[in-house]
Amino acid sequence: QVQLAESGGGLVQAGGSLRLSCAASGRTFSRYAMGWFRQPPGKAREFVAAATYSGGYTYYEDSVKGRFTISRDATKNTVHLQMNSLKPEDTAVYYCAADNRDIHPMRIDTVNYWGQGTQVTVSS
Repeated sequence: QVQLAESGGGLVQAGGSLRLSCAASGRTFSRYAMGWFRQPPGKAREFVAAATYSGGYTYYEDSVKGRFTISRDATKNTVHLQMNSLKPEDTAVYYCAADNRDIHPMRIDTVNYWGQGTQVTVSS
């Protein structure tokens, strides 16, 4: 199985930046798409961004386009989410996710593995 270890969450002021990282271990020889979901307080978990293993394709939820950037290391074992121009509405628990289909869309019901979640809080 695959284990996902997240880091980089924290407290930041509006307009600031954070960089989340997720390191995959285990059966990383498989071609997994990797991505990020988030769950704001009192709301359902939602898709944020994803990156495929093959082809280097990236996908974003509309509300984060132009502000967030997803990337994978050359090894493809680590995925990052660079979050710029953060807004209070971005406050949520962010979850790393892996989907062995390696194709978009990545959905909650298609995710095979989840990280433990990391809190991102954006103050006004």
